[in-house]
Amino acid sequence: MTVTSSTSSSVSYRAPAPGSSARGGTGKAAGQRPGKQPELLRADGSPVRVLVVDDESSLADLLSLALRYEGWDIRAEGDGAGALRCARSWRPDAVVLDVMLPDMDGLTVLSRLRHDLPDVPVLFLTAKDAVEDRIAGLTAGGDDYVTKPFSLEEVVARLRGLLRRAGAAAVRSESLLTVGDLVLDEDSHEVWRDGQDIHLTATEFELLRYLMRNPRRVLSKTQILDRVWSYDFGGQANVVELYISYLRRKIDAGREPMIHTRRGAGYLIKPAG
Repeated sequence: MTVTSSTSSSVSYRAPAPGSSARGGTGKAAGQRPGKQPELLRADGSPVRVLVVDDESSLADLLSLALRYEGWDIRAEGDGAGALRCARSWRPDAVVLDVMLPDMDGLTVLSRLRHDLPDVPVLFLTAKDAVEDRIAGLTAGGDDYVTKPFSLEEVVARLRGLLRRAGAAAVRSESLLTVGDLVLDEDSHEVWRDGQDIHLTATEFELLRYLMRNPRRVLSKTQILDRVWSYDFGGQANVVELYISYLRRKIDAGREPMIHTRRGAGYLIKPAG
């Protein structure tokens, strides 16, 4: 799909069908989706962050929608000052930056941005296609550019290339479980919540894995004993309560709870909120 500025013909963008996004839901990470490249992640397993900076709100909305469909975390700003504030506090992994902004040009934004994020990849958007303008953007430290009108597919492809070179990794869809902001890697036995490492014992890991393989489903103590411990404890079901309490201290401490008790029935995990 080709996108033009608001001064040209109007454009539309068809949102993905409900449930087709790879992130933000529960259960196993989707990874390779039909017609899509593998999802890119930060080093801690969370979605990559992309800051979109364009004063044309309709264009920024279209870009944001297309990039969210890739499973990425997106924020948008309409001027240079807002972009710099967001970049300093949010620390994006890549920036899509329009050259023409209402308060300062994109080259000035880039120059100031480099003081705080010297290595963040920047993709310029410009309505200018003169060779000197492209050279100016790249010389100033921009990593790539697209000229308007452009296709959303081209922007996504160029961003993916920049993110890979910057260190973002393709999701290993067969090994990652995701419930809300909690991510578990079955291969490396690593766990993160909201990007923060959580260290678990082997038994805690197996218990959490069983819960995350069954999000929003109430699991009885008997089911948990059978699956996690693999033998009958002979009435010592209180070991489940004990290990649930261990998990809560590590997963839920200081955060909105994800692990819940259903009295007389068992336990379940679901996204916070």
